[in-house]
Amino acid sequence: MLRGLIRERRHWGDFAEQLQAQFPNRTVLSFNLPGNGHLVHLRSPRSITAMRQSLRIQLRLSSLNNDKIDIVAISLGGMVAVDWQAHFPEEINSITLINSSNASFSPFYQRLRWQSLGKILSILFTVNRFQRQLKILQLTSCAPMQHLGVLARWLSWSEQYPVTWQNSLRQLWAAARFRCTDKPKVATLLLSSRQDKLVDCRCSEVLATHWQCEHKQHPSAGHDLPLDDAEWTVNQLSSWLSLVDPS
Repeated sequence: MLRGLIRERRHWGDFAEQLQAQFPNRTVLSFNLPGNGHLVHLRSPRSITAMRQSLRIQLRLSSLNNDKIDIVAISLGGMVAVDWQAHFPEEINSITLINSSNASFSPFYQRLRWQSLGKILSILFTVNRFQRQLKILQLTSCAPMQHLGVLARWLSWSEQYPVTWQNSLRQLWAAARFRCTDKPKVATLLLSSRQDKLVDCRCSEVLATHWQCEHKQHPSAGHDLPLDDAEWTVNQLSSWLSLVDPS
C-alpha cells in the first residue's frame, strides 16, 4: 500500500486492518516514501521514478521479495504504482489507483483543483501542527467532523516525524511532472471520489477512458477515500481482486 503527498504508511489507519481482515491469507505491507514517516530524515526525490526505486529496495528487504504484488495506492502513490508497472511489470500482479492523476491526460487545475490551491499552500506553510493536520483533514475528507478522533494520532505522528516544507515542495514537483501515456501492462482498477476537493474526479474518469480499465466512483467520499469509507473501498478491492486473481 502506497500513500500520497506528505503522508506516511500509518495514515492508512483502520483501512489497513480491514484490508488484512478481508485477506487473512495474504501479507499486507506498506512502505514510506523518502521524506515521509520514519524516512523523514531523507530528501524527497523530485521524480516519481526515484521514489519508485526507493520502494523497490524496501520491498526487496521485506518478506515478499520474490512474489508478485498487488499495489493499492492513493494520489501521488498511484503515480508511483503506474511508473513501477511500466518499467517492471514482471513484479506486479495488479494496481489499484485511488484518486490519482496523470499530466498526460489532465490539466494542472484538475490534478490540483484550483479552488483548493490557497488551502494547499496554507497547509504547507502552517507552523502550528494541530492546525496543519486539521486543515489536511478538512481538505481530504468530506466528513471531517466524523473523523476528529484521528487528529490526535495524526498530530502525534507529525510531531514524531515532521515533514519539512522543502520535502513537501519536492513531492509536489514530482507529482506535477508525472506523465505516462501507455496503457498499464497489468490489471488496473481505478477508484475515485465524486466529492474530492483536492483532485478533480475527472482525472480518474479520463484515465479510465484512455486506458479502458475498470473504474468505480464513490458518490460522497472525499480525497482520502479509505478514511471516508473504508468498508466500501475494501469491498471494491475484494470483488475486483477475486476476478483478477481467483486463487
